[in-house]
Amino acid sequence: MATVLSVSGSPSATSRTTRLLRHVDARLEARGHRVVPFEARSLPAHALLSGDFGHPAIVAAAELFAEADGVVIGTPVYKAAYSGLLKALLDVLPQYALTGKAVLPLATGGSTAHVLAVDYALRPVLNSMGAGHITQGWFVLDRHITVREDGATAVERETDVLLTPVVDGFATALERLAAPVLTC
Repeated sequence: MATVLSVSGSPSATSRTTRLLRHVDARLEARGHRVVPFEARSLPAHALLSGDFGHPAIVAAAELFAEADGVVIGTPVYKAAYSGLLKALLDVLPQYALTGKAVLPLATGGSTAHVLAVDYALRPVLNSMGAGHITQGWFVLDRHITVREDGATAVERETDVLLTPVVDGFATALERLAAPVLTC
């Protein structure tokens, strides 16, 4: 069983990005993985913005990344880029915090005009942090993530069908990276 850190880079308490992540988390848990949800907005702003690497909350966040076998990174897209909050978090992590890890980048936004933000803004940063395998990312329109009357998250059926192989691809990459290497 692999440990997956599920990171929301959304500054909003009512984030569709976070709702999407929890939907993906349930899929990964169904495959037997342990998922640790983490919201970047829970970190003290002064520690993030001042780059206080020694702050206990920043140290604890870095430890979560170090302990994870894989990382799902979710972000809303603003002005064709991932959130500033996510950028601040990535900036205070060790340079190679993603070394050897499978990474699944996810993004949400209001327009398909932002779909390339996953590959052109987020993926290069994740790569520079040493990710062992960055799987196909995915962009979901905000309007395809809703809240049902019971408070549960609903993802539009067509979007969910398209998201399934993306999550499965990440789970497969995670399982391959976590498998012991056999030598003769």
